[in-house]
Amino acid sequence: MKELNDNEKFVIKKLKENNNRMSYKTLQTACEDKFEGLRLILKKLKEAGIVDFEGIIPTFTSEIILANITID
Repeated sequence: MKELNDNEKFVIKKLKENNNRMSYKTLQTACEDKFEGLRLILKKLKEAGIVDFEGIIPTFTSEIILANITID
């Protein structure tokens, strides 16, 4: 897997701070002042096996779960 960018690291950090799971809407609120494009970032992280949620792209009702892997 390629190196994570700052936005991807920020998403992972937020998930870790919230017991490895957040609703999409809450995560979007936490990220909105930092960057745009959360759905695409989550899609990439899901394809890499770092997060999980229902479907291909998360919806406002999705629960985002951080996979049980080690990431610095």
